[in-house]
Amino acid sequence: MKQFLDKDFLLSTPTAQHLYHDYAAKMPILDYHCHIQQKEIWENRKFENITQVWLGGDHYKWRQMRTNGVDEHFITGDATDREKFQKWAETLTKAIGNPLFHWSHLELQRYFGYNGVLNADTAEEVWNVCNAKLQSDDMTVRNIVKQSNVTLICTTDDPVDDLEIHKKIAEDSSFDVQVLPAWRPDKAMNLEKPEYLDYLATLSKVSGVDINSYDALFKALKNRLEFFASRGASVSDHALEYVMYKPATKSQLDEIFNKRLAGKELTDLEINQFKTAFMLNLGREYHRLGWVMQLHYGAIRDNNTLRYNQLGPDTGYDGINSYDCSKEMSAFLNALNITDELPKTIIYSLNPNMNSIIGTIIGCFQDSSAIGKVQQGTAWWFNDHKVGMTNQMTDFANLSLLGNHIGMLTDSRSFLSYTRHEYYRRVLCELIGGWVENGEYPNDEKALKEIITGISYNNAVRYFGFNLDPVNL
Repeated sequence: MKQFLDKDFLLSTPTAQHLYHDYAAKMPILDYHCHIQQKEIWENRKFENITQVWLGGDHYKWRQMRTNGVDEHFITGDATDREKFQKWAETLTKAIGNPLFHWSHLELQRYFGYNGVLNADTAEEVWNVCNAKLQSDDMTVRNIVKQSNVTLICTTDDPVDDLEIHKKIAEDSSFDVQVLPAWRPDKAMNLEKPEYLDYLATLSKVSGVDINSYDALFKALKNRLEFFASRGASVSDHALEYVMYKPATKSQLDEIFNKRLAGKELTDLEINQFKTAFMLNLGREYHRLGWVMQLHYGAIRDNNTLRYNQLGPDTGYDGINSYDCSKEMSAFLNALNITDELPKTIIYSLNPNMNSIIGTIIGCFQDSSAIGKVQQGTAWWFNDHKVGMTNQMTDFANLSLLGNHIGMLTDSRSFLSYTRHEYYRRVLCELIGGWVENGEYPNDEKALKEIITGISYNNAVRYFGFNLDPVNL
């Protein structure tokens, strides 16, 4: 029987162990998509206790606590941090087979030097160990990022954000990790939302453009795109319920936008026509600027209306949408490609059944302008566990070129989540090591080293074109 979470965790063959320890584990982390707060980096926050790090805003953990029958008082309510931590420890014991069990214990080992198991009986011990360590200057936000071997972070930023904190971080020579904004224009697209007109007023103010027409909206967005580019941005990100492709004429779009400005209700068709044009227009701008476009879709959000009204969005009430929009995705990419304005694009579907479909579609739009120009993003959200990651990598290998994949992203609100990269790399090395051991790929040291270091880090450096150098071990 193997020891729990030992040095060869998830690595069952000598080849997998070699690939991980000698290559993957030594590579830095390029975090090209996350939800951490740049303000906490600038202020170099020091957390008071482990609950603030682990349970503040982590809807992954909140869902499991609710599943364990924990009262909301101990999750998002006004219970003490110690009481909340106890409830999480009691829940974690039941999480056999859940990635949260692995992630939590990896974080305890890597950041706090705790090699035991967190449960109801050890909660007091772990609480004291973690909190004592968090008082050390080694555990400020910046030092956590540094000890995690992170070279670059892309945050998630709205077009109306002033990006002043990014500017301050960039000018601070004492911190050499790049922290760049990433453009997330969902609020500018979602014209069906009741707060949309208030948002347009803010966008008008920061852009200096009176948004009184469809053309004026994109003039304002182009203004902000140029501003983001001046602050180092080169990545966009879009949260879509599904990929829509409902073309409309210019006059129809003008009419739709004017109806919304007048406060009139729009039909579903009109909403989708507007969103199609919105995405196409921005896609062309990304191509012009040399940016990467990320498309996240397939979530059914805020399913629990009672809790949404009490707690708001992003609190653990989302699910997977089984909607098949493969024809729309293909049509959307083709509409940009037909005029040679398709930017480098990463496609993530929350529905794992879409893996093979995406694998076939991206192969239709590759060209010599970039290696792996259109990518399938790594297993996302409900799929970033051992099975989900293995399946995504396997499907990608079967239908594309796994050796060109751009690897893992953190997609987290926690500064301790960088262990997810370790988890991903162990799964990667176990998969590839198994293929080698089984005679499905030659034991070619040079080729394997390039593949593992590429997927771990170097491919993303090349793909995004950040001001970073590849790492040659």
